[in-house]
Amino acid sequence: MKRFLIMLAVVCLSRWSDAAEVKIMVTDAAGKPVAEAVVALYDGKTTVLPAGAGGKIVQKNKMFNPRVTIVQTGTRINFPNEDTVRHHVYSFSPAKKFELKLYSGVPTDPVLFDQAGVVTLGCNIHDSMVGYIYIVDTPFFAKTDDNGKAVLKLNDGQYSYQAWLPGQTKPAAEQKLKIEGATEIKIALP
Repeated sequence: MKRFLIMLAVVCLSRWSDAAEVKIMVTDAAGKPVAEAVVALYDGKTTVLPAGAGGKIVQKNKMFNPRVTIVQTGTRINFPNEDTVRHHVYSFSPAKKFELKLYSGVPTDPVLFDQAGVVTLGCNIHDSMVGYIYIVDTPFFAKTDDNGKAVLKLNDGQYSYQAWLPGQTKPAAEQKLKIEGATEIKIALP
């Protein structure tokens, strides 16, 4: 069994070492770069979630940091409050409904995000606080930088992608594509 696991690890590592750099550019209808857009690529077979996957979204200066978070299905996220005031974090989104009643410090239990989709975060005390979690069933995802750019390492093959913007309830663009080596994907959102 141990030998099988070692061989499997070698095969997996060699597969990922063949991955090419895929540059992604997301623009709006006017051709301007879009920051904080989420791009997720699906190959229809890879859904591996790293063991013990977890994350955190910090509340600081009465904001969610980061404002946009991407995680794989099955990820647990903690919501530490680093402000001097208490927060009451909630979501009524279909992908995950939860409530962390008025608290300060770090909640004892992280929240499990076990369904793909978009989760909008809010605070019952501070209405201006808004954050987003985009939950995906793929390990191939990225968030664009201030220049509308993101980079992923992908193997050659057929993929479909979804592109999403904060505030939307579903992807703004979905399309199939073929990856062959290093390439650049340009996504224009309506």
